[in-house]
Amino acid sequence: MDNLADQFINYLRVERGLADNTIQSYSRDLNRFFKFLEARALSPLIISQDQIMEYVSLIGRGLSARSVARNISTIKTFFRFLAAEGKIKSSPARLLETPRLARRLPKILNQGEVERLISQPDSSNAMGQRDRAMLEILYAAGLRVSELVGLKVLGVNLEAGYVRTLGKGSKERAVPIGEKAISAVKEYLANGRLQLAKSTNSAYLFLNSRGYPLTRQGFWKIIKKYGKEAAINKKITPHGIRHSFASHLLEAGADLRSVQVMLGHADIATTQIYTHVTRARLKEIHEKCHPRP
Repeated sequence: MDNLADQFINYLRVERGLADNTIQSYSRDLNRFFKFLEARALSPLIISQDQIMEYVSLIGRGLSARSVARNISTIKTFFRFLAAEGKIKSSPARLLETPRLARRLPKILNQGEVERLISQPDSSNAMGQRDRAMLEILYAAGLRVSELVGLKVLGVNLEAGYVRTLGKGSKERAVPIGEKAISAVKEYLANGRLQLAKSTNSAYLFLNSRGYPLTRQGFWKIIKKYGKEAAINKKITPHGIRHSFASHLLEAGADLRSVQVMLGHADIATTQIYTHVTRARLKEIHEKCHPRP
């Protein structure tokens, strides 16, 4: 079974071009499924739909609905791969239905909270200049945290005012940034980054104190710290800033298609969740401001 798992993961990475985080999720789900098979002396090449349903029922007792849905998606993708490779005639998981999940509205910061957060770094030192530039770009371009820490120096065009990044599935996109973000990055490049780079000659834009690329975990700690210093009583995450970026654009009149392109969503249905946030905001304004609420 290990050989089948390796072939499947290689397929996801090479042919599907999925991101490392997504591949890790598939791998964990498949490992859980394989343990179930081993405990019952079953083979993925000879298994019935009823046996797969038994597994789904079993994990449904210990996992959230969202985790169960992701596991079902992994199993269906795995068996479609086996069928495509000719290892089985047809997928025994083809009739599995993924449960419909309630769409969770993303938590966002209001514009005042964003301004307070971004103003926290001390721009008189290298770390503060780096952190200010990161926060400015995160909100200006709505990047995922992996895209933010993966930015290369050559991927930032300050003259034209955009950043070029690799999103999910290694799809490249260019996203515009405003004057405040451009100014923060210019200051960081002229001063802070020169101090942090030392002799590493890294191609990455954002570096840690040793001159190496900042990690996702490192930035999570940074943004959490500034959220606390800004006295924002909400959970602050990089993805929350991405949500705020999209919601604030829509509230100001941006069209959904443009926001989809900037976020790097393959399907506009993914972007439509932000319209719910906007409607909720409009209702809040109506109730607060209308003379007959």
